[in-house]
Amino acid sequence: MHNFKDLKVWQKSIELAVEVYKATSLLPNEEKYGLISQMKRCSVSVSSNIAEGSGRGSSAQFKYFLNISQGSAFELETQLIISNRLELLDDNLSTSLIEKTTEIQKMIYALDKSIKI
Repeated sequence: MHNFKDLKVWQKSIELAVEVYKATSLLPNEEKYGLISQMKRCSVSVSSNIAEGSGRGSSAQFKYFLNISQGSAFELETQLIISNRLELLDDNLSTSLIEKTTEIQKMIYALDKSIKI
């Protein structure tokens, strides 16, 4: 069992979720139930699944939840790309968020590979 609060990847994913919430406040209201909702949910899912997996009883279960977290990170990246192409998020903000998301994806991958089952 890991203390999720000590994991850098969890800390960074919390920071990313906060930034995504702030960024989605810039999107038009008509996206409230579309991209805004999706981006918020998957950004929160990244850190939430890391935390849930760390509290499970086995390394195999932790790896399972890391895989879910990874999927959410890739989903968020896709939604950020779409938001940028629709010109809902400017290039600088979208590039920054995508870079942070990519860093988290790499960190999740490395953590997953480090866990022996």
